[in-house]
Amino acid sequence: MERLSRYIEIFLIATRLGFTSFGGPVAHLAYFQEEYVQRRKWLSDQMYADLIALCQFLPGPASSQVGISIGMLRGGLIGGLLAWIGFTLPSVLILTIFAWYVIQLDLADAVWIGALKVVAVAVVAHAVLNMGKKLAPDLPRIALLVGSATVLLLFPFAITQLVVIALAALIGAIYFKNIAKPNEAETVMTFSKKLGAISLSIFVALLALLPIINHFYNHIYIELFDIFYRVGSIVFGGGHVVLPLLERELVPSGLISEDMFLAGYGAAQAIPGPLFTFSSYLGTIIHGIPGMLVATIAIFLPSFLLIIGILPFWQQLRQMKYVGAALLGVNAAVVGILIAAFYHPIFTSGIMTELDFAVALLGFSLLQFWKRPAWLVVIIVVVVYILLSLLM
Repeated sequence: MERLSRYIEIFLIATRLGFTSFGGPVAHLAYFQEEYVQRRKWLSDQMYADLIALCQFLPGPASSQVGISIGMLRGGLIGGLLAWIGFTLPSVLILTIFAWYVIQLDLADAVWIGALKVVAVAVVAHAVLNMGKKLAPDLPRIALLVGSATVLLLFPFAITQLVVIALAALIGAIYFKNIAKPNEAETVMTFSKKLGAISLSIFVALLALLPIINHFYNHIYIELFDIFYRVGSIVFGGGHVVLPLLERELVPSGLISEDMFLAGYGAAQAIPGPLFTFSSYLGTIIHGIPGMLVATIAIFLPSFLLIIGILPFWQQLRQMKYVGAALLGVNAAVVGILIAAFYHPIFTSGIMTELDFAVALLGFSLLQFWKRPAWLVVIIVVVVYILLSLLM
């Protein structure tokens, strides 16, 4: 009975956070700190910082991974699953309903869809600027950023991004080892190394075998699972980086139009919860509710497998200076990936007129200088865009 009440508690608290956590991954971590550390005392400040360090090390949605880890700390594997469902479900439902609304009413050419594309320009420009300041603060990392962006702009292929990330990790391990600082805090929790090895084996097996299975058994569910699982496995740098990876997988293949893709990305800025639930919108547009379920599960599954797999080995890994140095290189390259995505498809598809640019500038200014939350900026930009469109 005590275990059941603990599961219910985990789910209800995570769900409340899922409905109220606006502002992106950094804001999510602040909400978690207030709720789980300060108010409920489920873990100490040091333990919480340790979890953040681990999840920053892993690819995938860092804030969601921290929430999953806290759920596991509180209630084991089931607790982690319930924490993820609670935090993710609100935004999944909202974006699924939005996608259904767009499909049923054929709103691809509506004025407010254009407004959402403009929102995407403002939000990503803001993310690029702020991530660049933080992740590329010196000339060597700026050079890595510029080089990554240049390569991706000239060779805009999905495989190029994997190569860029791998090279950035190698360069970082060699050239940044003198500035990397390993984390020496104690491990907050662990599973057995056997379970960790099994989980990592499943992660690698799926990553290697899904493209092969998709090649020989051409089915929409297998194709979607392959795409979203692969993207969830290689995304470093947070939710905004998922945009270029998914765009290059889905738009050229004709699974979704560029306009519908960017409209959903703009809408995702206005809702609480993890940006990775953008996959729920895409899955719904592509293949209805079954597509939504496949896409959502597939993009988050790597996070579960990696958390369970890495925890038993994290103590040894984080004390290796080369690991931290490699991540410094990867983080700089991530900003380059964002810059390439900002130009195409975001800027080239979102900014078509002087009105588009002016409203995007308004949105960017509200985010960057007036420090307004993303959900409020989305509402303001959409309203202003529609009113100006009617007047002009």
